Amino acid sequence: MTTRDRLLVTLADGRFHSGQVLGAQLGVSRSAICKHVRAIAALGLDVQAVTGKGYRLARPLELLDANQVLAHCGDDPAGRPVRLDILYDVDSTNQYLLERVKQGAPSGYAVLAERQRQGRGRRGREWQSPFGENIYLSLLWQFGGGIAQASGLTLALGIGVVQALRDIGLADAALKWPNDVVWRDQKIAGVLVELAGDMSGPCHAVIGIGLNLYLPPAAAQAITQPWADVETALGTRISRNRAAGRLLRHTLHILERYRHAGLAPFLDEWRQLDSVCNRAIELHTEAGAVTGIARGIAADGALIVERDGRRQHFSFGEISLRIAPPPVRRPDNTRSTRGQL
Repeated sequence: MTTRDRLLVTLADGRFHSGQVLGAQLGVSRSAICKHVRAIAALGLDVQAVTGKGYRLARPLELLDANQVLAHCGDDPAGRPVRLDILYDVDSTNQYLLERVKQGAPSGYAVLAERQRQGRGRRGREWQSPFGENIYLSLLWQFGGGIAQASGLTLALGIGVVQALRDIGLADAALKWPNDVVWRDQKIAGVLVELAGDMSGPCHAVIGIGLNLYLPPAAAQAITQPWADVETALGTRISRNRAAGRLLRHTLHILERYRHAGLAPFLDEWRQLDSVCNRAIELHTEAGAVTGIARGIAADGALIVERDGRRQHFSFGEISLRIAPPPVRRPDNTRSTRGQL
């Protein structure tokens, strides 16, 4: 652990710590402490400096700890990763694991990050990843049946995220095709599956899950769609280590079930959690915009859309789904004739 990281662990409690005491604890000069404080501020954290008191974080942090995360995974080996690493600062947790596939990393290897500099979502979008506030999880999983075997995996994994949210107290999360977890139509989590391997032979899935526990104002301003976070939804702060452990546990259980039976066992539960079924929607595809009424998902996970009385299936790909805005009600300018001859 670097001096900067050791300093961050000390400041995480949100209390004031004098520069002199910090220097003595870490074995560096006060000027070095100032330098490391600036490095911490560069992570996007609000570090307050008050003469005579020292330094503190404006908002305390619960940093991730592998032992605590694993404790919240439970005792069932099927709900525990074969390896778990905590990364302080990384470009992308998914990219980190994709690079390790080439090095023979084992199936069931998980990483969590305090921050991603280039966190990513579907269609090349950026996933806002402020330091020390949310869950940025990636998990490596091998499938023997090739890339085609993983075609419905994103849908099944969304169910696991909803189950984890229930464990930490958020009971009314729902799913939005194909990869969003929403709370009252606002995105609270997302799933990104990236595949490496053969169509019919062994392949690796790198599963990325981002879960908003708390979005600082600066990060929230950069988001261009309706969003939510768990802290706002529940009105209380949630343990990051507990949330990460429960998310890992449910994700691994979903993967075990999916490995043996594919998407079929998850269809009914997904349909019960579907937030857009029977609602007017807009699909933005490479061929243009499509409007219609969502009618759930097919057995292969395709979205069913009714248009002019006919049903079409839309598969995964470069498709973005939005809830259609309500129709504009035009003012009624007709004058009443009640009481008039």
